[in-house]
Amino acid sequence: MVILGIVLLVIGLLASIPVLTTIGAILIVVGLILNLVPINGTRRLYY
Repeated sequence: MVILGIVLLVIGLLASIPVLTTIGAILIVVGLILNLVPINGTRRLYY
């Protein structure tokens, strides 16, 4: 999810498409939250 967010962010910045930039930033934030916040006391990694 984080990698998809980075790809969309870069494409959005290079092509000057603000929608892709916004979606990419949201995916990066959500992906990092899912990776860093422990769920049920265990740390799960979502790729």
